[in-house]
Amino acid sequence: MIKTIRVSNVENTASRLAVEPSQKNIKAVKSIICDVQKNGDSAILHYERKFGSSISSLKVTPHEIEQAFSTISKEQLDAIKLAKTRLKTAESAIKSLLRDITTFHGGVRLSKKFVPLESVGCYVPGGLARYPSSAVMSIIPAKVARVKRIVVVSPPNHDGKIDPLTIVSANMCGATEIYKTGGAQAIAALSFGTKSIKKVDKIVGPGGEFVTLAKEAVRNTTAIDMLAGPTELGILADDSANPHHIALDLISQSEHSQDTRCFLITDSDILAKSVKDELYSIIHTIKRRDIVQASLKNNGFIAVCKSIREAIRLADALAPEHLQIITKRAQSVASQISSAGLILVGKYSPSAASDYLFGSNHILPTCGSGKSRGSLSVLDFVKVKAQASTTKSTLYHISKYMKVITDAEGLPNHYEAVRGRL
Repeated sequence: MIKTIRVSNVENTASRLAVEPSQKNIKAVKSIICDVQKNGDSAILHYERKFGSSISSLKVTPHEIEQAFSTISKEQLDAIKLAKTRLKTAESAIKSLLRDITTFHGGVRLSKKFVPLESVGCYVPGGLARYPSSAVMSIIPAKVARVKRIVVVSPPNHDGKIDPLTIVSANMCGATEIYKTGGAQAIAALSFGTKSIKKVDKIVGPGGEFVTLAKEAVRNTTAIDMLAGPTELGILADDSANPHHIALDLISQSEHSQDTRCFLITDSDILAKSVKDELYSIIHTIKRRDIVQASLKNNGFIAVCKSIREAIRLADALAPEHLQIITKRAQSVASQISSAGLILVGKYSPSAASDYLFGSNHILPTCGSGKSRGSLSVLDFVKVKAQASTTKSTLYHISKYMKVITDAEGLPNHYEAVRGRL
């Protein structure tokens, strides 16, 4: 069900385990994007119907929002409120650090201000599962940043409807528009705009392979947050870890979809075998068994390293979306990791809980992009507005130094633009 790999060379193993996108899917995504760019709403409706949804209109109406609220329970509403509150607290703390600055140096006044983006598109997955939590994770940081227009797109079901709790979550968190479309066609609509869906300045949110490939394809036209999906979970553990807990964690993230990537890295042969035995024992009793089995068989692995030091190096090289550390001196191990999207330290910090109620964001970098960025946050929804001004006397003072640099770079007209003012 899940393969075991013996690691003799960390770099070679990491290179061998790198995920390559399907060329067939890349071609399909580009075709969908071109169609939506050319034919707009009619192309979106065509693809939704093609993928099994009897959709007639794209925008979620106020009446549909009202209906959604009437179908959910108080317990569901309370759970979403708690997730919203915890995330908002964390994001507001980050926002409080973004203070405008003005400096005066050598006669130049330079100011830098953090200003919100005008519009963002939040992709909320659907399909095989419902993800109201992803609505919270993408909308709340945008709302804290004070983005004016927050557009949500989410795949409709076979009846042409979005999950009611997803609609409620999006509305509660501050979405200004909600549309019933998903996949590459939704990303294309957000990027290029259609009659129904105006284009946005940036696209954020997690998704499957088609969504991730679509975001990659439009990034030269529209800014994106990151490559966020399919789900990845790495667990770095030694012989002190509970194999039953590890098996449960691998299963919990594998149930997202068949293309998730969940793995264990360890220096213990005994733990590797015990986890495998636990998986065999548990998997026959769980819900969503077919998805979990396919995910673990096709993409999962247990990597056995010679030492915990090599295990750390391999985990860092793979840069998984989530990395759980269940070892002796787990905090010390965590301090040696720099590339994971989210590091979860200790046996009581499972990734499943972090997906909902830790206050951390579950929209995280995948495909190795954790080496250059972290989770989605308020920082993704602001930009730095810079402004500079000076005087004639200061311009005169710096002109001789400017001539040296412009001569060196072979750009004499830059200097002339200054000299002409003096």
